[in-house]
Amino acid sequence: MDPDAIEDVEIGLLLQGVRQVYGHDFGGYSEASLKRRLRLWLAGSGHATFSQAQAQLLRDPACFETLLQGITVNVTEMFRDPAFFLALRQKVIPFLQTCPFVKIWHAGCASGEEAYSMAILLQESGLAGRYRIYATDLNEAVLKRARDGIYPLKAMQAFTRNYQQSGGTASFADYYTACYDNAILASSLRDHLVFAQHNLVTDSDVGEMNLVLCRNVMIYFKGELKDRCLRLFEHCLQPGGFLCLGMKERLDGRPQGQQYERFAAHLSIYRKPYA
Repeated sequence: MDPDAIEDVEIGLLLQGVRQVYGHDFGGYSEASLKRRLRLWLAGSGHATFSQAQAQLLRDPACFETLLQGITVNVTEMFRDPAFFLALRQKVIPFLQTCPFVKIWHAGCASGEEAYSMAILLQESGLAGRYRIYATDLNEAVLKRARDGIYPLKAMQAFTRNYQQSGGTASFADYYTACYDNAILASSLRDHLVFAQHNLVTDSDVGEMNLVLCRNVMIYFKGELKDRCLRLFEHCLQPGGFLCLGMKERLDGRPQGQQYERFAAHLSIYRKPYA
């Protein structure tokens, strides 16, 4: 049998075992992206084949955590895509300022940088004490980093540049404390942030929201899983609420696209109309 065909069988059996033992179903992920990340994980696992890796994987939760970190996408930064955050600051937050209390869901928050960026925007817009951000991800390991709010100090230069390009005018250094090679974010940014594990494949939504952000996550999903996520977001968004996707993600051609106004579609910002 062709080696690639054998590998496909091995991957199928491995994912089936993961689903049965750990309850994580990756069947809705893009096959090309999933296979690429699985190969990278295997290369660092010490095993020659997926068949060899499967026995340890299904019996060793720590090994499964390494697989989970390999499969999920955890690359992000503060104020990623400054034009997007500038639009939030100028166009979306003025609507949020009219709400007595603002609830926001960051789905697929990875290590939390964008959730903290949102906290900064809200505080600078006079919403301190009037919001709560629910930041969720499948990967518990990256959620721990998010809860700690500690990032490499060398990243602060790029984060500062992003912040300034997104319309920030304060001193970004006021939002963190340098400690050796790390930057510790201000505790005030964590006061209204809740980090929790959540699986977009199987779990329900997290309640009524004014703003939902799921950026650069669904590009790794097949169409059926994308539609499931969009149904979750549409269900939990209050009328007049906003949905924000990644810069390369669009609602065009998806059934849920008819449920939204194209608020700033070139930046993947949509609004759920009032009934």
